[in-house]
Amino acid sequence: APHHTRTERAGTELTLRVLFAAAPADELSVRRLIDWALGNGWGDDPGGVRTTWRLVRSGRSAVRDDELAHAQRLAR
Repeated sequence: APHHTRTERAGTELTLRVLFAAAPADELSVRRLIDWALGNGWGDDPGGVRTTWRLVRSGRSAVRDDELAHAQRLAR
């Protein structure tokens, strides 16, 4: 699904926000894929360097006002 990610740091904790566009029928499966990938606790960057993390929580939230234009572009 077309998507955009953004991180925010607060001390040692990072918050990852994933903005994505999917057909309503596909939304749950896209969310499950995101949770599965983050729940694995590791990933390789484009240079092949492994990064690890611990997923603390995951949840749905509304598109924020400052994301609306970007969300509309993703949905096209």
